[in-house]
Amino acid sequence: MRHAILADIHSNLEAFKAVLVDAEIRGGFDQIWCLGDIVGYGPDPCECIELLRQHDHVCVAGNNDWASIGKVDTYDFNPEAAIACRSTFGRLGSDEIDYLSNLPKVLTQNDFTLVHGSPRDPLWEYVMSTTMVRLNLNHFDTMYCLIGHSHVPQVYAYDKNADECRSHALSDGGTFNLIKQRFMINPGSVGQPRDGNPKASYMIYDSDEHTITHFRVTYDYTKTQVKMTRHNLPDMLIERLAHGY
Repeated sequence: MRHAILADIHSNLEAFKAVLVDAEIRGGFDQIWCLGDIVGYGPDPCECIELLRQHDHVCVAGNNDWASIGKVDTYDFNPEAAIACRSTFGRLGSDEIDYLSNLPKVLTQNDFTLVHGSPRDPLWEYVMSTTMVRLNLNHFDTMYCLIGHSHVPQVYAYDKNADECRSHALSDGGTFNLIKQRFMINPGSVGQPRDGNPKASYMIYDSDEHTITHFRVTYDYTKTQVKMTRHNLPDMLIERLAHGY
């Protein structure tokens, strides 16, 4: 089977649509594994939830998903993110609120644990170093863990025999073989990349080949920016889409 691994869509319908079209062109997928933060920041929360639900998928909760419906507090959010959460809540209907409210914090799919932040702290913790990986290894039982939250695509490999943890960046189209090591894998962000590249980011896991492949997708972010302006979202959130930060 082929799984499209997506994270941090953040109500960016243009980016989400572009990723799905790109994935179909590259051989399609059987199921979406979504790592949370479907909503927040962007202008189209309902539309993104609807599009995700049109596909066979599993999804975990992200901090913005639950903050946007009042299930967790925004005390740790910057002012712009908090404003976006309030804006998102004002556009959600009861069906979307129910969907987000019932998302689990952790899911297991075969050899994979799926979380938004980290296994140790599924909603809030950022995993952006091999040190953080080591701190999380005892918090999931599967060989592999899929994470989002940082908006930065990355693969971390832990070799138990050598007690060595390494970080690997994947280029567009780069494929990584999931050999018999433990991995923590971040596909990057669909709707708000923060690695200096404004292109939408996602991965495909091929269970037959036992590989993950990373892809970047160009989309018209100006359309998203126009809609964000229309919804009076903060300028910082609008401008960052053009720069990938």
